Amino acid sequence: MSESRPESRHAGASAAPGRDLAGTRAPRLRADARRNEEAILEAAKIVFARSGVDAPIREIATGAGVGLGTLYRRFPTRADLVAAVFRREVDACADAAGPLAAKGGPVEALSGWLMLYTRFLATKQGLAAALHSGDAAFAALPDYFRARFEPALSMLLRTAADAGEIRSDIAPYDLLRAIGNLAVASGNDGAAHIERMVMLLLDGLRYGAPKRK
Repeated sequence: MSESRPESRHAGASAAPGRDLAGTRAPRLRADARRNEEAILEAAKIVFARSGVDAPIREIATGAGVGLGTLYRRFPTRADLVAAVFRREVDACADAAGPLAAKGGPVEALSGWLMLYTRFLATKQGLAAALHSGDAAFAALPDYFRARFEPALSMLLRTAADAGEIRSDIAPYDLLRAIGNLAVASGNDGAAHIERMVMLLLDGLRYGAPKRK
């Protein structure tokens, strides 16, 4: 991670904002520390999307309006920062399920969330190599991914099934994996192709749904 410091893990380093890698609550931060952390994560998200996860750390600190010392105190290694950005984006996507369910019909909420999830995957392709690098900082992320996304999708599927609009025998993880497999499509029409295929999956969910009386 460092341009002026070694890429080593430090004892006692915090691995995540708000939650640790196992998903448990980390100690509360002071308001100013929380603002700095959010600014760093937002800047890192933008820089990683533009330049990849090996982008200069100074670029992230500058974008966040903080010094390198502030950034390193919160995220001692590049892996810590990459993992925290990934986890923040997972949380944002998973947390969107509730508001979507509250303001729309069951299938509309399910469709809207599946599109959000699809776009989440599409924008995280640049992180794939880092997440599969074998770094210990990333070891718990697959479980975190499932722990956040499966309940969100399960709620949406259950609501739509209870309304009689989709079949009730779909395992959330199967659907998450299916869309994950689709998300590797590339090319100029890759994103449009993925969205068309997700809508086709949604049509499949409707097949076999109990007919309303």
